[in-house]
Amino acid sequence: MSKRLTVPKTYKLFIGGTFPRSESGRTYEVTTPAGEFLANAALASRKDARDAVVAARGAVKGWSGATAYNRGQVLYRVAEVLEGRRAQFIDEIVRTGGVTAAVAGAEVDEAIDRWVWYAGWCDKFAQVTGSGNPVAGPYFNISVPEPTGVVAIVAPQDSALLGLVSAIAPALVAGNTVIVIAAQAHPLAAIGLAEVLATSDLPAGVVNILTGAPAEIAPWLASHPDVHALDLVGAGDLDWVSLQIAAAETLTRVLPPERGTDAAAPSLERITAFTETKTVWHPKSMV
Repeated sequence: MSKRLTVPKTYKLFIGGTFPRSESGRTYEVTTPAGEFLANAALASRKDARDAVVAARGAVKGWSGATAYNRGQVLYRVAEVLEGRRAQFIDEIVRTGGVTAAVAGAEVDEAIDRWVWYAGWCDKFAQVTGSGNPVAGPYFNISVPEPTGVVAIVAPQDSALLGLVSAIAPALVAGNTVIVIAAQAHPLAAIGLAEVLATSDLPAGVVNILTGAPAEIAPWLASHPDVHALDLVGAGDLDWVSLQIAAAETLTRVLPPERGTDAAAPSLERITAFTETKTVWHPKSMV
C-alpha cells in the first residue's frame, strides 16, 4: 500500500462567518522560531479590511439587539468549544512560539477562563456601570451603557491566543462587533479561534479576523468612517500616533497601545471603553 500524501493547510481569513482567501491572492509562510516551515497564511489586503468592516457593520443591529443573557450564553459556548479543542491550541502554540507544552497549556487555560469571566459580565455590567441619577424634579433620570458599534483591534503581537482573546472578548460583552488584526507571527491559533467562533452560535460578522501585516492593514481601519472605536493594544511597534491622527478625522474613539506580559488584562474598564452612555428622563407620575 502506497504512503498517502498529507493535505497541507492554508490558513484563511475569517470574514462575515466564512473563510475566504485574501482577495489579493497573497499568502505568507508561517515558520517555527528555528525557521522550519509550518503552513501558509492569508496576507490580508485593504480590500479584505473593507470587506470585514462591511460584515461587522451589518452584524451590529442583531448582536447589540440580542439580550444580555443570550450574549453571555454565546460567549460561554465559545469557552466550551475552546475547552474541547484544547490540545489543538497547545500544539499550535508550541509549534509557532517555541515554548513547552506546559507553558502553552497555561496560556490556553487562561484564555478559556478569560472567556468565561467576560461571559459572566454580559448581564451584569450594565447594572454596575449604569445609574439612577439624583435630579431636582419629579423625574427618574437613568443612565445606561450602550455599545459603541464597530471596533477595530490590533491584537497583541507577542501572544498567540491569550492576547487575542483578551482583546476580542470585552468588546463583545456590550454588543459591539469586531475586526481584529491577529499577531502576524501566530496566525494558526487566530484562525483556530475563528473555527471555534464559527461553531459557537456567534452570528456571522460579529467577529472578523484578519491575518497578515498590521502595519499594512491598520491605517485603512483607522481611517474608515464605519469604524467607531480603534483599540491599539498591540500596536506599540507601529506608527500608532499616525493611526490616532487618521482615526481623529472620523471622530473614532482610540485606546492607546499597552505594554507588559498581559497587556489586555481583564477588567471592567476594558468593557466600558467600548460603550456610550445614554441618559433617559421619565416622569415619576403620569397624574
